[in-house]
Amino acid sequence: MSNRIASKLLAEFIGTFALIFIGAGAGAVVGDGVGLPGLIAIAFAHGLTVMAFAFAYGSVSGGHFNPSVTVGVLASGAMGTGEAIGYIVSQLVGGVAGALFLSAVLGGTATGLGTPALAHNLALGATSLTITPAAGFMIEAVLAFFLVTVVLTFFLVTVVLSTAVAGRAGNLAPLAIGMTLTLNILMGGALRYFLCFLA
Repeated sequence: MSNRIASKLLAEFIGTFALIFIGAGAGAVVGDGVGLPGLIAIAFAHGLTVMAFAFAYGSVSGGHFNPSVTVGVLASGAMGTGEAIGYIVSQLVGGVAGALFLSAVLGGTATGLGTPALAHNLALGATSLTITPAAGFMIEAVLAFFLVTVVLTFFLVTVVLSTAVAGRAGNLAPLAIGMTLTLNILMGGALRYFLCFLA
């Protein structure tokens, strides 16, 4: 393996490790009990991590840190299939390593941090809301496919391609990418809460 591809793969590993450790760590520590302020903190943890590491490693690997971004860059013809596969493997290994390290730091599942929970007798004014497992599954399935996979990923990949790959934003590409991720989480998280109330 050449030094050039090795440094790219290491950059993708480190950036993805940081994204999972910091972003998911904020989600686990903040949880969903604090509402919109917690969502904002989680969104900024993700967005600022991507921004910082894209500034640090963007010139080395392009700062993808996400397989969907790599697939978008591959589809645009800006990288080869072999390199894309290497990036995705590095990102997956970095993500798993970040999650394992986070689990070790936070005490694993014994602490309950980051454990998803459904709403049970959630007070909404004079009414009480309970989300059943079936309703929770449908909410997450709809959000995962239509919102996250299609719309918000399109926004992120479009910004990456327009700023970093095409070079239109110069040195500010990591700022645009990080803030796009922040906005995606703000919208996706807020919409998740909204849809939970409708179910």
